[in-house]
Amino acid sequence: MEYVKIFFVNTALLITLSYLANLIYKYTVTHASEPVKRVSWVLLAVFAGWISTFFGYRLHEHVIFDLRYVPLIISTLAYPQPLVLIIIGIATGLTRLTFGVNEAALVGVLNLTILGFVCAALSVWMKRSSSSVMYKGIATILVVNVVNVLNIAVFGVIPTHDYITKILPVTFPAGLVLSALFALIIRDFHLDLMRTGQIIRANKLLSEQTEELHKNKIVLEERAKQLMLASQFKSEFLANMSHELRTPLNSIINLSQMIEEGDESLSAEELAEYGGIIHRSGEDLLSLINDILDLSKVEAGKLDIIIEDLNTSEVPDLLVQQFGVLARQKQLTFSVSLDEGVPAVIYTDPQRVQQILRNLLSNAFKFTMTGGVTMNIRVVERQEGAAAQKWIAFEVQDTGIGIPPEKHDLIFEAFEQADINVSRKYGGTGLGLSISNDLARLLGGFITLHSREGQGSIFSLHLPLHSGASV
Repeated sequence: MEYVKIFFVNTALLITLSYLANLIYKYTVTHASEPVKRVSWVLLAVFAGWISTFFGYRLHEHVIFDLRYVPLIISTLAYPQPLVLIIIGIATGLTRLTFGVNEAALVGVLNLTILGFVCAALSVWMKRSSSSVMYKGIATILVVNVVNVLNIAVFGVIPTHDYITKILPVTFPAGLVLSALFALIIRDFHLDLMRTGQIIRANKLLSEQTEELHKNKIVLEERAKQLMLASQFKSEFLANMSHELRTPLNSIINLSQMIEEGDESLSAEELAEYGGIIHRSGEDLLSLINDILDLSKVEAGKLDIIIEDLNTSEVPDLLVQQFGVLARQKQLTFSVSLDEGVPAVIYTDPQRVQQILRNLLSNAFKFTMTGGVTMNIRVVERQEGAAAQKWIAFEVQDTGIGIPPEKHDLIFEAFEQADINVSRKYGGTGLGLSISNDLARLLGGFITLHSREGQGSIFSLHLPLHSGASV
């Protein structure tokens, strides 16, 4: 009966230790890293084995009976990692030497070392087996207790006959029952730890989802704001567009009606003037319609780009012819320069390049009241990653009203204008820059802007220089 009493004492001590360890683990180690958790588990299991030996039953001066192998069983069920189990087995066996170095102590070291390797093999089997947790637990408890009995019978210092006939009939059943009881208690603790871990992970996930929802809410609010602004700009665009459409149409309708009625009071000079007004109104109307159609084609991805030779030496003369009269009418200076390093021919879409340059120059003249407009065509290098790439730059510089820095991006958006009042004062729909920006991207280039309010603007069209360009 002394064996049973001591085994019960061992069980009570291990249960108390496991409860305290559960509290410590829940409020400290739970939040630690995985290596810290592993080391903590090893130290706890080894300490539990030492406590069991400390309160074990001393058959005589050197022989101690205890449940030091039970923490190894629990580790196999709760923390099935082969290397960890081997370390626990060897370390628990070595703690036996703290009670004296003798033959019985060395047998104890050997016994726990063997059990450590047995439990490591059992953990591998448990991972591969599809059996139930209860079946795995029963098999582990039975195997470890049987191997423990065989080790004591074979290597123990007690005569085998005395051990089998007097001690084994009491200690083996008691060891099985108490191991199973302790395993059930520890399993409840383990399940509680698992539930705590799941709650912590669920709370963390919920916190991350809440933060993500908050971010999405901010994004949605920003998009709603952008949609509202886009709707406002579109309404302003349509209002401005109706004015731009009515003005040339009214001129065409009224003047053509006067000519049709054949009023004899109209002189030849007046008829010629009316005809000129009708012609210019028709051109303005056609330009407006072309802008709208180009914007629609770009957005639909149906605008064709035709790559051909563009003779850069012809560009200055062509632009001077187109805008020279306008410059003289507004009493502005106008010049186009071509740097020596510019290739004579580049490969791009000449029609679209001219359309972009016309839009940039038209805006420059529209918003410039004094001073002048200049265009410089030159080759520039821009760093693209690790390599430098050459571009041909068409720089349009004016001395006009300028654009505030915070509105530099805004003016390139369709249906959005830097200042609707400026647009009403100077005319235009505000589609030119948006179309030009889209066309530049289709040509493989881009448009840059440097401007400050009241200090003029520099719009630069950059087109890539291909290796085949000729100088």
